[in-house]
Amino acid sequence: MTSTIKVNNIQNQCGQNIINENSNTITIGASGDTIALASGASQSGFGREGSVDWQTGSIKTSTFTATSGEGYFVDTSSGAVTANLPAGSAGAIVSFADYTRTFQTNNLTVSANGSEKIGGVVGDATLSTEGQAATFVYVDATEGWINVQETSNSVQGQAFITATGGNCVTTVGNCKIHTFTSPGTFCVSSISTTAADNTVSYLVIGGGGAGGSRHGGGGGAGGFREVKSPTTPYTASPLDGYPSAPNRVTITATAFPITVGGGGPAPGEASGSNSVFSTITSAGGGAGRQADAGVNGGSGGGGSGPSGGGAAGSGNTPPVSPSQGNPGGVGGSGPAGEYNGGGGGGAGQTGGAPGPTHAGGGGDGSSTSITGSSVQRAGGGGGGSFAPQGNPRGNGGAGNGGGGRGGSGQPAVTPQSGTANTGGGGGGAGGNDQTPQPCAAGNGGSGIVVIRYKFQ
Repeated sequence: MTSTIKVNNIQNQCGQNIINENSNTITIGASGDTIALASGASQSGFGREGSVDWQTGSIKTSTFTATSGEGYFVDTSSGAVTANLPAGSAGAIVSFADYTRTFQTNNLTVSANGSEKIGGVVGDATLSTEGQAATFVYVDATEGWINVQETSNSVQGQAFITATGGNCVTTVGNCKIHTFTSPGTFCVSSISTTAADNTVSYLVIGGGGAGGSRHGGGGGAGGFREVKSPTTPYTASPLDGYPSAPNRVTITATAFPITVGGGGPAPGEASGSNSVFSTITSAGGGAGRQADAGVNGGSGGGGSGPSGGGAAGSGNTPPVSPSQGNPGGVGGSGPAGEYNGGGGGGAGQTGGAPGPTHAGGGGDGSSTSITGSSVQRAGGGGGGSFAPQGNPRGNGGAGNGGGGRGGSGQPAVTPQSGTANTGGGGGGAGGNDQTPQPCAAGNGGSGIVVIRYKFQ
């Protein structure tokens, strides 16, 4: 048995029509009201307006069957996933979105029910772009499911590199600078969501070579290698190696061991040690020697004054591009029995050759503002002189190379060592017939590693 209630108009308490016989309009609720269905009730006949209900509490990680009216976040970080579409009926709608931005690595396959079509084709569709999202609506048997809305990149909050390590961490503008003056570890806990920001700037300088004993050549500077990433602006040296892709270092969230090369000790006329960051190695500077040729290295050691020596050590050994250093200067002799060592090579200049009455000066280093202010580093050591009449020593190259010592009659200046953490070469020792070994040569200066990146 059924009952029917018929009235011309029903109004709410404010006088607004709810049912009006003349307009065939039914109004439920006033402006601003919320209309709620009872628990367990469902609506029908209203249709959808091209939207879905996103299932935020059910992230999909394996094969599943979609339900019309629902949207799904799909996590493919552990492997590919297949989404089976429901049986098609006109107006059915489903959506999918890349939950972990990994569709480019592990695809989402969208598979139609039976022989139904996707975009007019019987076959699966593949979502394979990072951050991709797509909405499909079933239209009819001719075209089947049609993609009505698609985006290829999800919008993310901006993240930056987070790292620790180094003997000193400073900030300049949006950049953070980690300076290693001794061995350590650059620990990266997270990287940037912008790929270009993960290519960092760096300066890697090897330890400088020691100067040679008794009219020995100056020590060569440690190899000087630098890259300035476009995202960390500063004034780099002319040796900036960014244009060459092999010189770039793109970091990942891992630990990078850092090696800071020690300077060569003078008593052994030793070359400096290598400094290392990731794939970048800067060679130690070549030593100067007594009565022998200078040693090859990042920059070469200066040649000894003749008596079995004279040849200069080669720079940029082993070879890299741009060059990490320069040759030393050859040794020479004067008209009154003087033996004058050549200067050690520097990052920016070849070591100087001696004249008849003076030893050769060290080659100049190179300047960079990677730490926030311009600093010149990796100068070659000055040559030493053995001279009965007294010859001036060779000056250290600009960039903290050590000066050599002059011969008899010159001020009794101890040959200088290269400055620590600049990779400067040590100065060569002097001498004369009466005091053939007046003092040791200078030690090479230790190297340095600097890493600069955008952190905000």
